[in-house]
Amino acid sequence: TSRSHLGEYVYQVHPNLRKRTALKFSDPGELQPVDILFLALPHGQAQEKIDEYAALAPRIIDLSADFRIHDTAVYQKWYGKAHAAAQWLPRFVYGLPELHRAEIGAAQYVSGVGCNATAANLALLPAVRAGLVDLASPIIVEIKVGSSESGAEGNPGSHHPERSGVIRTFSPFGHRHTAEVMQELCIERVTLTMTSVDLVRGALATAHVAVNPGVTTKDLWKAYRLVANENPFVRVVKEQRGIYRVPEPKILAGSNYADLGFDLDEAGGRLVAMCAIDNLMKGASGSAVQCMNLMLGLDEMTALDFPGLHPI
Repeated sequence: TSRSHLGEYVYQVHPNLRKRTALKFSDPGELQPVDILFLALPHGQAQEKIDEYAALAPRIIDLSADFRIHDTAVYQKWYGKAHAAAQWLPRFVYGLPELHRAEIGAAQYVSGVGCNATAANLALLPAVRAGLVDLASPIIVEIKVGSSESGAEGNPGSHHPERSGVIRTFSPFGHRHTAEVMQELCIERVTLTMTSVDLVRGALATAHVAVNPGVTTKDLWKAYRLVANENPFVRVVKEQRGIYRVPEPKILAGSNYADLGFDLDEAGGRLVAMCAIDNLMKGASGSAVQCMNLMLGLDEMTALDFPGLHPI
């Protein structure tokens, strides 16, 4: 954070920005009034001083989990403590444009999104919105994530000799981002299972879903194309040949795109829905910038059209 790197040049922490900026990290107490303020504080800190931050900017985008959940009881259930500024929760719009584009454009305050919740929400969105899913049946979403999801601070589990080469399920159920999926898609019977894989950045959600009787592949194509056509950063990936026939996070590194895919077992009535993202872009800062563009009336894709690198 700016406190831990106080006085250092930004490029000393982010060396890829050499010759791009001469900015230094400064104390948050030195903040001056601005048109829009991004908060990227550790979880729990933004809520403690939200009144002070609101006095500095008419628009705020908070990347932490502090204002994602609208219901105070739900927040306490999933985060284990009472919210310090519960009166602010209804004032924040959940910052996923694919769900709340118009509301974000008119909002003063927008929350960040959980990276895993983003992948799960987008994987499920087309089929749920089209009414193709049997919501009475449980939905299981397996999400494979890279090491950058653990944050900037190291821990024994992220130490390279322990992290390298792993396929480690670290949260079979009960992950906090589950609350965002339940809230945003209005579904109750959903479980997120989190698994670390040997990848730095990227997340791949694979959802196993029961569909309503009579649903066909044609119905799913219609639903997924509709969502892709409405959203500039959503693509449907379902190829018949080649290496990348289904969504793959590797080729999305550095991009704000979300690649969706699906397959249907018509005989069994089971849908497998997929979404690949860069967890640090579409799952965090990229979505935040996308929200800023909407809030300021800019083109939604401004500064976000980098397609990623291949090969990498």
